[in-house]
Formats: sequence, structure tokens, C-alpha cells
Amino acid sequence: MALKKRTRTRVYHYTVYAVIVALVVWALLATDWPTVAKQFANPEVALKMLPGIITVGLKNTLLFTIESFAGGLVLAIVLALMKLSSIPPFRWAATVWIEFFRGIPALMTIFGFALMLPIALHVKIPGGPVGAATLGLIVVSSAYMAETIRAGIQAVPKGQTEASRSLGMSPTRTMVFIVLPQGFRIIIPPLTNEFVLLLKDTSLFFIAGATPLTYELTTYARNGLSTYANATPMVMAALLYLIVTIPLTRLTAWLERRMARER
Repeated sequence: MALKKRTRTRVYHYTVYAVIVALVVWALLATDWPTVAKQFANPEVALKMLPGIITVGLKNTLLFTIESFAGGLVLAIVLALMKLSSIPPFRWAATVWIEFFRGIPALMTIFGFALMLPIALHVKIPGGPVGAATLGLIVVSSAYMAETIRAGIQAVPKGQTEASRSLGMSPTRTMVFIVLPQGFRIIIPPLTNEFVLLLKDTSLFFIAGATPLTYELTTYARNGLSTYANATPMVMAALLYLIVTIPLTRLTAWLERRMARER
């Protein structure tokens, strides 16, 4: 006799659960826990990494992220407005910028600003290697955020623009005081995601070179890995990244749910 659809569904779910539990039990039993604890969670190594991994690594990571995000956001607004402009050269320039810097890896962009640009044009970027790496991330983030901002501007109902113009507001004032605030309200979740991505992209700063006082989190942990021949510093760095990124991703999810309810 054939099973009912509901019964078949329950059997399928229970089978999946049983397989997952079996895999977890196997992993727990097969893992060499003493070796794992010694190589990845060594208390002595962890104590040696403190407080520097927080006061230097994490602090610099947050500082570089905030600087890159703020600079990229300002540049992205300009690029988004240029791409929406009725003047063709503005649209062409913004499109080339966005497509170019979205099309090449962030690592290569940082490498270009830190090493290629000073050699080719004899340009000395303020801040040395770290300043060049930050400028590279600003450029990359501006290309991604420009498309997000453009989409947010276009999502604002045209009636808002028409109403403000009927009240005598100029196009510039309409964009600054009416369209942009409403557009940013729409794009807060994706902009938060961009901040999280930038936080992790600071790990690419190593390509530019840095001093011990300007190490970001990954570089600081990698140096600890080489010094102590132990992976505990990398695990500590991963945990610190999670401590910062998980609240941000949960904030993004909450904002998306709230905006969905309002719509």
C-alpha cells in the first residue's frame, strides 16, 4: 500500500535528520581533539597574542574599513549621479569607472595604487602603503556602491520629484533633499552588506606592505602563525571577524524584514 504524501514527507525529513546526526557523531568521534586543541586553541599562544591582536589588528581593521566605506560612499554618490545625468560624457565616464573597477579583483586594484601608480606616474600617495591600499578599497567600493545608489534613486517614485518641482524646488535641491534621502532608506541593507565585505577585504592590505603598527587583523594573525608555528592566531582572527560581522548581518536582516513589512 502506497504511503500518503504527508507520511512520505515525514519519512524523508527524518532520514535527512538521521544522516546529519550520524555525520556529526562521526566527525566528533573521528577528530583528534588533543591535536586540535594544541594547534588551533592553544591558551599559551592566545595569551601571547593578546592584547595586540585587538588593540592593533582589530582596531586597524575597523579604522581602514570605516575610512574606505566613507570615501567610497561619497565617490559612489557622485558616480551614481553622473550615470543618471543627461550629459553623455558624464554617463560614459561613470560607466567606464564602474565597469572597470568592478571587473578586476580588489587585490589587483590595491596592488596598482600601492606599487604601479607611484612607479608609472611618480605619484606619492599620502599615508604610504596603507594610504594607497585604503585608496584602492575606496575606488573598488565606490564602483559597487554607485550601482546600489543608482538603483535606490531610480526606485523613488517619480511623483516625489514632480511634486517637489511643482513647489518650485530646483533639480539640485530636489535630488539632495527629496530623492537621495528616500533612496538611501531603500538601500541601507545592501550598503550594510558592502561594509561587511569591505571589512573582510582589508585582509588584502598585505600586498601593499605595512609596518607592525599598521597591521590589519589578518596580517597580524599571519605573523603570529609564523612566529609561534601554531594556528591559534588565525582562529582568534576568525573569531574577531565574526564578532564584528555577525551583528552587522543580523542588523541587515532586521532592516530587510522591517522594510518588507512597511511595503
